[in-house]
Amino acid sequence: MGLDDFKENQEVKTIDASKKLRIGIIGCGWIADSHMNSYLKQPDVEIVAGADLIPGKAAKFMAKYGLENVKTDYASHKEMLDDKSLKLDAVSICTYNCQHAVPAIYALEKGVNVLLEKPFTVTLDEAVAVMKAEKKSGKILSIGFQPRMDANMKMIKKIVESGALGKIYYIQTGGGRRRGIPTPYGTTFIEKDTAGIGALGDIGCYSLDMVLNAIGYPKPLTVSGYKSAFFGTDPNYCNYVKTGHPEYAAKFGVDDFAAAFIRLEGGIILDFRIAWAMNLDTPGDTIIMGTKGSLRIPSTECWNGTVGGPMILYHEVCGEQTQTEIPILKMKEGLFDLKIRTFLDAIKEGGKAPVPSSQILYNQAIIDGIAKSSECGHEVEIKIPEI
Repeated sequence: MGLDDFKENQEVKTIDASKKLRIGIIGCGWIADSHMNSYLKQPDVEIVAGADLIPGKAAKFMAKYGLENVKTDYASHKEMLDDKSLKLDAVSICTYNCQHAVPAIYALEKGVNVLLEKPFTVTLDEAVAVMKAEKKSGKILSIGFQPRMDANMKMIKKIVESGALGKIYYIQTGGGRRRGIPTPYGTTFIEKDTAGIGALGDIGCYSLDMVLNAIGYPKPLTVSGYKSAFFGTDPNYCNYVKTGHPEYAAKFGVDDFAAAFIRLEGGIILDFRIAWAMNLDTPGDTIIMGTKGSLRIPSTECWNGTVGGPMILYHEVCGEQTQTEIPILKMKEGLFDLKIRTFLDAIKEGGKAPVPSSQILYNQAIIDGIAKSSECGHEVEIKIPEI
C-alpha cells in the first residue's frame, strides 16, 4: 500500500462509440431510472426496448426520457427477448426481487448479457438456477453491487490483501436505518409475493459484500440467524402515519431486522446485523479483526454505498500500540455510472463480469441460510450445490 493509493485516479478511458450496444430494460420501476440515467451518459449505448408487467408503464417510462422509436409493446419480458429484430446485446433487469431469476434465466438462454439488480435472487436455489443458465450461455452476468466500485471499498480490500491485519479471525458488519422502511414507491419492497426478503436482501447484501469481497469471499459453512418485523407490521409506525398509509402494516410480509452468527472457511467468524427500522442510530461500525491489526470502518446513517468517515487501522509499530487514520477517498464518477460502464466494457472487451455471480452466490447462500435458520429456530449448515 503506497501513497498513490490515496490519490484520485486521473486516467480517463476513451470509449469507442462507433458501435453502439443495444440495451433493453426489463422492469420500469424506480430503480430503472438509475439505470437509464447512467446508460444515457454512455456514448456507445442505444436503448432499444423496454418491458414491464403493467400495461403502458414501459412506454411512459421511455417517454419521460424523450426516447423515441423504442419498442415497448410487450406483455412480458419473454415477448421482448423473443423479438429478434431488437438484436439485443444486453438487458438490465430492474424487476422486484421475486422476479429476478425468471427473466435473467430467459435472457441468458436467448444469448443476451445480463446486468441483474441486487439482491441476486430471493433464494439460493434461484441463484443456482440462474448460474446454470449463465454457464450454459457463455454470456456475462453481473450483479448490481455498485458500492464495490467505491474507492474506499477498494481500499478496505487493499488493506486486507497487504497483510497489515495478519490472519483475519472475526468480523462484525451490518448497518441500517433508524426509520427507513422503503415505502415511498408503494409496497413492492415490503410484500412477501414481490420482495420475498426485506432489509436482509435490500441492504444486508451490501454489508455482506463489503467484508466478504475484502477477504476473498471464503465459503460460508454454517449460520445461526434471526429476523423480525416489529416495525413494519405496526400501523402506528411513524412513517406510515406521516404518509397516511397505516394499511401498509397489513401488507408487510418480510423482515425489517435481521442478525446472524456465520462461520466461514478459514476459521473466520462473521457477526452480522441489518435494519430498516430500529430504536438506535446504528447497530455498530464494521470491524475486521486480525492477528497483526484490526480495521474499524465507521457506519453510515443510512447505507449509501461507502463508509461513514475515515477508517482507523489499529496496529503496532516497533512494539508500541498505535493507530493510523485512513482518509476518505473522493470519487469523480458516480458509483451507479461505474456499475453500468464496467458492465458495458466487459461486453465489448470480452472480459469477465465486474461483480461475478460466483462470488455473490456465497452472499446469497448466507441470506438464504439466515432466513432458513430463523424459521427453524436453530443453526443450519449451508450446502451449495455444484453448478
